[in-house]
Amino acid sequence: MNSARRAGLAWLLAAPGVGALAPARGATTDQRTPDDGWLVPASKAFAVVRPDTRLRFPVDHGAHPDFRTEWWYVTACVTSEGRMLGVQITFFRSRTVHDPANPSRFAPHQLLLAHAAIADAAHGRLRHSQRSARLGWRDSRCARHDTDLALGDWQLRRSVDDRYTTRAEGRDFALDLVFEPAGPPWLQGDAGYSRKGPDAGRASHYYSRAGLRVGGTLRLDGRPLRIDEGVAWLDHEWSSEVLDPRAVGWDWVGLNFDDGSALMAFRIRGQEQSVLWTHGRWRNAGKAASSVRFEPLRAWRSPRSGANYPVAIQLVVDGRTLELQPLLVDQELDARSSTGGFYWEGAMRVLEAGRSVGRGYLELTGYAAPLRL
Repeated sequence: MNSARRAGLAWLLAAPGVGALAPARGATTDQRTPDDGWLVPASKAFAVVRPDTRLRFPVDHGAHPDFRTEWWYVTACVTSEGRMLGVQITFFRSRTVHDPANPSRFAPHQLLLAHAAIADAAHGRLRHSQRSARLGWRDSRCARHDTDLALGDWQLRRSVDDRYTTRAEGRDFALDLVFEPAGPPWLQGDAGYSRKGPDAGRASHYYSRAGLRVGGTLRLDGRPLRIDEGVAWLDHEWSSEVLDPRAVGWDWVGLNFDDGSALMAFRIRGQEQSVLWTHGRWRNAGKAASSVRFEPLRAWRSPRSGANYPVAIQLVVDGRTLELQPLLVDQELDARSSTGGFYWEGAMRVLEAGRSVGRGYLELTGYAAPLRL
């Protein structure tokens, strides 16, 4: 792997929980070749996340190519034939440090990567596939005016009626799904400016779409499965500097509750499981949580990476105690051929006082090796 490609892939694994834009505020205008979706940075400097930036839609559903990294992340907990399944698909865009003055279409100015996975307890581990390409090559697309992403026949798009469609296929699975939002974009942090540490410069622009209704079909080992019901979560986040230099990774949750409410929460971890930063936000209350605490209940050690993941969590937010139990323990993604390492991304059941109250996803990064962002 050449140095430019290594530099492009080293940017990130996923996000705490961490779009086509008008040029980044204060940044120079990008140029674009006639090939739709090919984004060429006009400046060597990455754009900076600023607290006074106000997100605008629909343009901020699209790509922000002046920033170093960006992702569109969709997870769903669905029921088919009486059993729960977890579904996820994520597209990552990475602007590299390759010389932007090079006009060649073969120069990797921007990379597009994607992961797709299905969690099925009967199968025992994730069904997972991944792709990567430089933008403008082999049917890759990352539009700036709205969510419109493609890597070959893998796609994620938002329509003018605010519905999302996605399609992806792996060796032993396929998904073809529709997501209908229950409301407008939910801005995280302070009006979309999401701090990730004590240094105000470690931040992202971040919004969610919680409580999406799910329809469509899955295919497992060649057998089609209709979605009987389901609820999904979409995150869109972009940044140039995310983690404090002392950070090794994060734990993040996006939870949809049966009563229609939702919770996003994360903690940034340092060495020896120290906590550098926490944040949480209730959607229906419209306010940030006053306290967030992640307490591991059960660990699982991966036979592939050797990472010891806290796959069951007691999450205490504003005095409310939630128990998160995994659909299955082995929900580790081996992303070494795309974003560069291992992380755990799992469908969870949410319990409160022993009673099922919701579903969601837990993301655990930096357990196999510290992140370097």
